[in-house]
Amino acid sequence: MASYNTSDFRKGLKVQLEGDPYLMIECNFVKPGKGQALYKCKLRNLIRNTVLDRTYKSGDSIEAADIEEIQAQFLYRQGDQFVFMDNQSFEQYELSAEQVDEAWKYLKEGMVCSMLLFNNRPIGVTPPNHIVVRVEYTEPAVRGNTATNVTKPAKVETGAELVVPNFVETGELIKVDTRTGEYIERVKE
Repeated sequence: MASYNTSDFRKGLKVQLEGDPYLMIECNFVKPGKGQALYKCKLRNLIRNTVLDRTYKSGDSIEAADIEEIQAQFLYRQGDQFVFMDNQSFEQYELSAEQVDEAWKYLKEGMVCSMLLFNNRPIGVTPPNHIVVRVEYTEPAVRGNTATNVTKPAKVETGAELVVPNFVETGELIKVDTRTGEYIERVKE
């Protein structure tokens, strides 16, 4: 199995500790007055989403994680299972609601997402940064309420509830940032 030496440590590195995949989210080089150089690292568990602090001496090494990122198409949702298909091999993967987490709000059938595989098993999915969804229901705008930044809740076709400006109506298409869940703009059909 491949491994990374401390000289290879950097943000974004995917490593394996105690059998679990981790993403290095921070790595700081510390050179004390005397003694060995140290690498203080923050690692996020890619399965449980917990953060771990570890310190390594120069010359230490960590095992590389067998992580692959693929493009997968969202096919359908069946109860708490979300079914995706690899665009290259046409292999189907099922992810639980826990694995999909908040991304379910932005999943539309046929949408291509980025999926992480650990030892050829899916561990997470990321929708595109921006998506266009139809507003299925929102309260009508109140006449005369034209103050700036007036917002209201809206239910969209994916089943999620988002906050939209007061002028957005039922049936309109809106663009949403999936990283923050924020409304960007209305989209013309």
